[in-house]
Amino acid sequence: MVGTNKSLGQHWLKNREILDEIADLALNFSADQNSEKTEVCVEIGPGLGTLTSSLLKRFGKVIAVEYDKRLADNLPKSFPGKNLKVVNDDILKYDFDSIKEPYVVAGNIPYYITSPIIEKLLNLKNPPVIIVLLVQKEVAERILSEKETLLSLFVKNRALVSAGPVVDKTEFTPSPKVDSEVIIMKPKSPEISEEVFDLIKTGFKAPRKKLIHNLSGLKSKQELKTVFDSLGISADVRPGDLDLKVWQELFSKITAA
Repeated sequence: MVGTNKSLGQHWLKNREILDEIADLALNFSADQNSEKTEVCVEIGPGLGTLTSSLLKRFGKVIAVEYDKRLADNLPKSFPGKNLKVVNDDILKYDFDSIKEPYVVAGNIPYYITSPIIEKLLNLKNPPVIIVLLVQKEVAERILSEKETLLSLFVKNRALVSAGPVVDKTEFTPSPKVDSEVIIMKPKSPEISEEVFDLIKTGFKAPRKKLIHNLSGLKSKQELKTVFDSLGISADVRPGDLDLKVWQELFSKITAA
């Protein structure tokens, strides 16, 4: 067996039942969105091929993008005769535009590049039909929480997101320090514009401070208080307290004032 590379955050999920459940989520959610079954699955970081095995049983073709050359070279040997294409590349550099048919994305992704991977996938010109990722449980909770973060607002602006199973850290080899959770994202047209999201970024420049303080470079605090009052927003509100709809209203008021 090929050893792990700690610098790449490699942890192999070994529970076949959970691996099959992840693959089923990718298949079933994609089937819900299309009258015809989605045949192509892009797997992020296949590693030793444990999830790859489950995906190959459900999809006509699997494109496995693996950064570690040792693993990329070894993976095809485990699946002779299967419709598996292994690409030795950084997923953040992989050209998704090369895929011409509908596809889904699945993967057990490294914790340290979770946000960049999600941002890339939801910014694609030809986004996947569905995205099923196993991520750090804390990250999944932040994305799904009503207490917003910059990442959660970005995801909710570009995808319908739901929670999948929680996976205990003991199910991995080697065991990470924290548990994981599956998140399912269905890409959609953005709910708010890039201009509104620029306002959100400004609002989150100091997430723990009052929003009125973070936005004080745009208007005077008195002007902002007037805007806040018109929307029924407390002057003590923090950026994480507002959802996308309120941010849109805030943008409209601030730009009109």
